[in-house]
Amino acid sequence: MNTSFPGTSGPFGAGVGGATAENMWQAFEQLRSTFEKRVNTRMGRGDVRAAVLALLAEKPMHGYQIIREIEERSGGSWKPSAGSVYPTLQLLADEGLIVSEESNGRKTYALTDSGRAEAEAAGPAPWESTGAGSDGPGVGALPKAAFELAQAAAQVRRTGTPEQVDQAATVLDDARRKLYAILAQD
Repeated sequence: MNTSFPGTSGPFGAGVGGATAENMWQAFEQLRSTFEKRVNTRMGRGDVRAAVLALLAEKPMHGYQIIREIEERSGGSWKPSAGSVYPTLQLLADEGLIVSEESNGRKTYALTDSGRAEAEAAGPAPWESTGAGSDGPGVGALPKAAFELAQAAAQVRRTGTPEQVDQAATVLDDARRKLYAILAQD
């Protein structure tokens, strides 16, 4: 199987210091950049609603707490903006699913009885979703792992000896083969 990058020869190019090896590392930096953007992908409006309901089912919270909890529970792969959380809170209040109480200058939100029923009907929280084909945070582990792998490879490229760079290329080639083997399983 050919593992060459465009404009390279052999697996990962002709040599450590050559232009073809540089093409490989540029491709890896582009991959890292793509995954970095992917890790911070926005969620859909329905996901914000489901996340807010799931959190408020546990305890009353204010908007900033909700944002922090979503980020924490998704392993940092999803941090909704205030511009998506606060309108969702207002909509839930308009629907009679939550009520707010002001305390110390902050609004704290809690579920009503109908809000509890809605939260239960919504199923698992979006960060717990692991369904195939889902773009939710539950599958954020793969882009995050790929991003971290690309960072490590770039570090080896910048600071490693020629032998270490060759070893890293072998490890990456093996990882690629193993990923394809996962897809080949029944």
